[in-house]
Amino acid sequence: MPWPGAEVAAEAELCGITAFCAGEFAHHEAYLTVSEMAAATSKARIGTAISYAFARSPFLHASALRQLHRSAPGRVFVGLGSGTPRMNANWFGVDSSRPLGRMAELVQALRAYLHAENGERVRFAGEFYDIDARIAAPVLGRLDIPVLLGAFNKGMVGVAGRHADGIVGHGLFTDRWWVEVVRPALARSDATEYGWVITAVNDADPDRASLDARRMVAFYLTVKTYDAYVAHHGWTEPVAAARAAFATGDTERMAASVTDEMLDAVAVHGSTEQARELLRDRSALPRDVAFLSPPSFLVSERRQRAYARASLGLVGVR
Repeated sequence: MPWPGAEVAAEAELCGITAFCAGEFAHHEAYLTVSEMAAATSKARIGTAISYAFARSPFLHASALRQLHRSAPGRVFVGLGSGTPRMNANWFGVDSSRPLGRMAELVQALRAYLHAENGERVRFAGEFYDIDARIAAPVLGRLDIPVLLGAFNKGMVGVAGRHADGIVGHGLFTDRWWVEVVRPALARSDATEYGWVITAVNDADPDRASLDARRMVAFYLTVKTYDAYVAHHGWTEPVAAARAAFATGDTERMAASVTDEMLDAVAVHGSTEQARELLRDRSALPRDVAFLSPPSFLVSERRQRAYARASLGLVGVR
């Protein structure tokens, strides 16, 4: 489950939650959040899902992971995402051109830092990264930290299959997208599969939970990066309506554009019993870890924590 705070983390571990992940945005940084997880948990896996790959150098990713490993040895993973071209250019001020090749090299350069023994020169030569680092301090030593890619479309999924340990699936992933697009593009039976599922459960007001999940689905679908996914599912018309509503700030109409069929294919929502049934129907969820992720679009942090607690009633359903 995504990081919901120290209290919920302790409860979640007791209930059988085996992994926590942290994303990032303008108001929270992934590696700092994972360090909070390390302090508040004792056995669950913890990691970024995702941290923005190109906003940091391989050195900065590696040094953050080494520090986290000292706090939570054997529990750390890293999920890297490319971000959108607009975010990289306008928010981060970095070059993200040719993201597939750039991501492949970043993974290799990151591993060069993570696998380096003390006294060993860290070298990597590529088109996007050229590293020759002699770190004259006894701070290295090989770390085998799983490197996963937040990959949505076939191209980046293929990079994950060829160069990383596996994939972190997006909350929009349906069973169809996993089976018909993602796994064939991974082309590896041994690839690690993590992913997250939009999850909003409220027994006192199941309709509100469903509305929050519907808003989250609509918000994600405003991103044109997902056009191939939209076309694959035959959702072009409702998504066009959602995008038109979003452009005018009409969030009610935006949410209403998401059909019941779309919502049930993507999210787990409603009452606990409704959510359990929807989760049971999801036969193609990620094989290794499915994060139960509360919606965040127009949802307060307090309500997100409430959804995190409510989702503990789904543990063991799969």
